[in-house]
Amino acid sequence: MNTTAKSGRVLVLGAGYGGLMAALRAADTAAVTLVDPSSDFTERVRGHELAAGGTRITHELAPLLRRKGVTHVAARATGIDLDSRTVRTDDGAEHPYDRLVYALGSRTRDPGGHDGRVFTPETATYLHKRLADGPGRLVVVGGGLTGIETAAELAERSGWRVGLTTAGEVGPSLSGKGRAHVRDVLGRLGVDLREGAEVTPADADTDVVVWTASMSPATELASRAGLTLGADGRIVVDEYLRSVSHPDVYAAGDAAAAWSPDAGALRMACATALPAGTRAGRNAAAELSGGRARPLRYRYQLQCLSLGRHDGLVQRVRGDDSPTDLVVRGRLAATVKEQIVLSTVRVLRMAAR
Repeated sequence: MNTTAKSGRVLVLGAGYGGLMAALRAADTAAVTLVDPSSDFTERVRGHELAAGGTRITHELAPLLRRKGVTHVAARATGIDLDSRTVRTDDGAEHPYDRLVYALGSRTRDPGGHDGRVFTPETATYLHKRLADGPGRLVVVGGGLTGIETAAELAERSGWRVGLTTAGEVGPSLSGKGRAHVRDVLGRLGVDLREGAEVTPADADTDVVVWTASMSPATELASRAGLTLGADGRIVVDEYLRSVSHPDVYAAGDAAAAWSPDAGALRMACATALPAGTRAGRNAAAELSGGRARPLRYRYQLQCLSLGRHDGLVQRVRGDDSPTDLVVRGRLAATVKEQIVLSTVRVLRMAAR
């Protein structure tokens, strides 16, 4: 546990990649409280592995928080009072702060049509149980990286007949070479790929629908409190990750409209949440201890995806996330992707030490 004298109180909402990193970094100089109803950190990027094989993707928060002296409130935030600088939780308590870090992340946009067939990445545990009742026919909706990884993993491991349907082309963020490899692997795995096809859960003639089509920031609390949101529903922040309307509030992760000069607007991803969480936590604590906030500096390098357990794609990108023609494919790419995923937990554990 860090016994250094603390300056001020930082309250962090959310224990995902951005929130947990913000809490650990702020705790170097500030007294930190982390509000999240779960006692575990979930590796969200492994949701497709959980759905297909029941892989454990959670880690206890307590060992990560203990050495930095972070207090964990196992409750759900229900309201923010920006004037009194307090956060209400569903256990009836109120938690004061000097600086707030909002990092409640995002969720898959609700597709409607809930008839017991529709699952999302957030309900991977229930999807895994449902697949155990199979086999049958399953359609993944959404051709982004999450949809691709989910379709490939389920086709390889679940025993179900798998389709992937997308309104545009599959892997829109990839280069032509990268997209060609994705199509080739999905074909070899027997995935029925349909591009340029609009579909709703009600339209899908299948036993199970896995909806991965779009993400929505979890900013309802921010909106009700009066924080300024952008057109995409994310909290508008400056280069220091401070809310442009309430500078005693920082935001990180998928809930924040973070940006940097090199990358431009940051997409929702683990890769962006970790550095943004680091910067938000350090800046919030620095303000309270008389230090200087620093702007977020970030540039993209890679896009990585798994295509089952034995294949993958590593796509080299420019600083602004636009793809180049340099790709790594096959088993080597699968190994690189796995090491990158493992490194996220290693980074958090290092921050906890």
